[in-house]
Amino acid sequence: MVAWRVAAGQYPIDRLADWQAYEEKLSRWVAEAKAGGAELAVFPEYGAMELASLDTGTMGSLAGSLKSVSALLPRVDALHAELAARHAMHILAASAPREEAEGCYRNTARLFGPHGLIGAQDKLIMTRFEREEWDIAGGQGVQVFDTSLGRLAILICYDSEFPLLARAAVERGAQVLLVPSCTDSLHGYWRVRIGAQARALEGQCYAVHSPTVGEAAWSPAVDINRGAAGIYGPPDHGMPEDGVIALGREGEPGWVFADIDTAHVDRLRADGGVLNVRHWDEQVRGG
Repeated sequence: MVAWRVAAGQYPIDRLADWQAYEEKLSRWVAEAKAGGAELAVFPEYGAMELASLDTGTMGSLAGSLKSVSALLPRVDALHAELAARHAMHILAASAPREEAEGCYRNTARLFGPHGLIGAQDKLIMTRFEREEWDIAGGQGVQVFDTSLGRLAILICYDSEFPLLARAAVERGAQVLLVPSCTDSLHGYWRVRIGAQARALEGQCYAVHSPTVGEAAWSPAVDINRGAAGIYGPPDHGMPEDGVIALGREGEPGWVFADIDTAHVDRLRADGGVLNVRHWDEQVRGG
C-alpha cells in the first residue's frame, strides 16, 4: 500500500468507572477512526494513564499510578490487538509506563497491525518531570517498523525536539514519523508541534502528532492536557505551502484525518524543490 488515511487523536483523559468503561471507550474511538477511513489510528503519549482511575486507592499517587497502569498493560495490549484485527487496521496504542526489573519504568508506545503486535518504542529522552519527579528511565535506540503502510518510526513527545533521533529513523528509510504527546501547557504543545514540523522538513517525510487534551484533576500525572492533533509534511511540491496537511482545534476531543502518500516521500527525496535528506551531511562543512 502506498496511499492511505491516518487518524490522529485528540484524546481526553477520563476518570473510568471500571474496565468495561475503558473497553467501550477505546472500542468506540477505534471504530470511529475506521469509519473515517483510517488505516492507522494514532493515540497520544500517556493516554493510558486514565487507567490509574480504576484503582481508587492509588490513583492520587505518582508511584501508585505507575504501578497500577503497568500491571494492566497485558490486558490493554490484548484489547488493542483484538481491535486491530477486528477492524483490519493499524493502531499506535497510547504510551504507558512499563515496569522492568527492580521497579524501573520506561514510557513505551506499542504498534499493532491486523495480525498482532508489530513492535514497541520506548521514549528515549526524558523531560524534567519524568526525570525529577517520576524517575522514569529512557530507552535505547530508535526503531523503524516495516508495515504494509510503509516504514514508520515513533518519536514520543520530547523526542521529537531532537533532530538526530529523527535523522536516525530517516537514514533507515522512515517515511512517516508518529509523534504521540502529552503536554500541560501551550508552550509544551508548541515545542512538540514545532519539533514535528521541523522533523518533517528535515526528513522530507510526514509527521503525525497526537496529543492528550482536557483536564483530569484526580490525576497527579496528567491533570492538565493542552494540544491539537496535526499531520505535517515538508513545504514542497504536492504539499501545502506551510506544511500543515490537517490540524485540529486545540482542546477538542476527536480525530483529525489526513491522506498520506508514502510514494510522494520517495519522490521528494529524489527530486524535491530542495534535497534536505541528501544534503544533511553538508552541515559539517559550516560547523
